[in-house]
Amino acid sequence: MRQCDVLRVFTRDDVGGNHLGVVTDVSGLGASAMQQIATDLGFSETIFIDQREGAVPAVRIFTPATELPFAGHPLVGAAWVLGALDPGAATGMRCGIGEVAFRAGGDRASVDLPLQADVDPEPEAAGLAAEAGLPTPGAGWWARMPIPYLVLQYDDPQTVAGAEPDPDGLASGRSAEATYLVAPDGPGRIKARFFAPGLGVFEDPATGSAAAALAAVRMAGGEEAGSLVIHQGDEIGYPSTIELSWSPGMCRLGGAVRRDGVRELGR
Repeated sequence: MRQCDVLRVFTRDDVGGNHLGVVTDVSGLGASAMQQIATDLGFSETIFIDQREGAVPAVRIFTPATELPFAGHPLVGAAWVLGALDPGAATGMRCGIGEVAFRAGGDRASVDLPLQADVDPEPEAAGLAAEAGLPTPGAGWWARMPIPYLVLQYDDPQTVAGAEPDPDGLASGRSAEATYLVAPDGPGRIKARFFAPGLGVFEDPATGSAAAALAAVRMAGGEEAGSLVIHQGDEIGYPSTIELSWSPGMCRLGGAVRRDGVRELGR
């Protein structure tokens, strides 16, 4: 029977993190079957690894509702699995945005993503936040990666932590696919939350793609290189830590990974 490794990616002090399903036997699986597996598992994402001898491993990523061209925590989890399966055999994988380099060792993994997002300020950020029942932000941007991420900037982490979006307003609003709330939380640290009902995930514990969107916003604002530690997931019981750095044309996402076991799949 086909198996799925269950990981927690971007854990903090061995706890929390974002659950991920990793399927390494993709024989006979088409897109509809992969989507059904991801829906049945119910994790924020499930990643399928097609590893053939002599070829760069290819991956496909699914939320419970749709396929994504890329996502941070699945790629970091896949990097960790590939490193554990055959250390040093692969240093890259192909996804919907092209080839992604990775590093893996011990309980940690990281991926290097091309950073080519289209970023625009959103002058109506306050109105978009109000539609979703969110606090009024100080500023907002759209970062298209290619899915459009609405990045909302707040002045203090308590505002982000205390946000209580209206589920109906968020799901029906213009920012339903991906809304990312961020606030400074000390030097080099960010408090974040991510909501994506349009992708089948109301609130996500740790969102690497949203961290990449934040890097794109920082670069668009003139910060060509930098690094941040992002804390997310505390409000839903899965404290997570994402290590983010960026330089012209790329960003790196990394963190700790834990394996929770294996699930048998019925297909």
